[in-house]
Amino acid sequence: MKIIIIGATGTIGKHVSAELEKEHEVIKAGSKSGDLLVDISSIESIENFYKEAGAFDALICTAGNAQFGPLAQMKDADFRVGVDSKLMGQVNLVLIGQHYINPKGSFTLTSGALADDPILMGANISAMNGAINGFVKAAAIELEKGVRINAVGPDIVEESTAYYPYFPGHIPVTMSGVTQAYVKSVLGGQTGQIYKVL
Repeated sequence: MKIIIIGATGTIGKHVSAELEKEHEVIKAGSKSGDLLVDISSIESIENFYKEAGAFDALICTAGNAQFGPLAQMKDADFRVGVDSKLMGQVNLVLIGQHYINPKGSFTLTSGALADDPILMGANISAMNGAINGFVKAAAIELEKGVRINAVGPDIVEESTAYYPYFPGHIPVTMSGVTQAYVKSVLGGQTGQIYKVL
């Protein structure tokens, strides 16, 4: 199976890559490093990326930026960091990628626990995560040729220690648990699911 992982060198992506490349061809992609480069906030970059990658069986995105900050100080430009990257970056990977993916392939996007369990200064991230979950459920009933789509929605992960202060009372989730949620999405048969790792 030819699997593309965007964000393959990131906190989550490196573990997902290590697990899946044991038995599959993994194409690692990122904005600054990898087998292929892609800026998911740019439609042109995504289109060029897919042309270079060619047909594939599965795509995982663990990339996407969003803005932490107090709501009282947040401006349109701050909020659009999440809109342009974490939300539309992932949506556009599907909108464009559906024309390159092999029949019965799959997309796996990344949302997060903040869709349902918000934190202070996390309004941008909560909004993006909720929108991603909604998109996945809707896209699942329209994607053609047996193509599946799911999202993985983890809580704060054990290796993201710098973000612990933003998540009071949250118990960090294990990286192995998060990794297996991506594996389930790619190698399983379900679609339209939000795999919450809490």
